[in-house]
Amino acid sequence: MATNLQLDDRLIAEAATLGKHRTKKEAVTQALTDYVRHLRQERILDLFGSIDIDPSYDYKRQRAKA
Repeated sequence: MATNLQLDDRLIAEAATLGKHRTKKEAVTQALTDYVRHLRQERILDLFGSIDIDPSYDYKRQRAKA
C-alpha cells in the first residue's frame, strides 16, 4: 500500500543508521513493528491482577501425564 508521509529526514536517517537499515522503508517498518509490539505488551500488563488464580492447580502433576 503506497502512503505519502512527511517525516523528519534527520530522524529517519538516524533511525536507519542506528538500526543498520538499508532503506527508509526498512527503518519505518521496524519502528512500526516495535511500536505495535510495545502497545501489545502494555495491554498484557493491564491484565495483571484481573485474572483469578487457582491455588490448587498443580502444574507438575499435569506435566507428568504427558
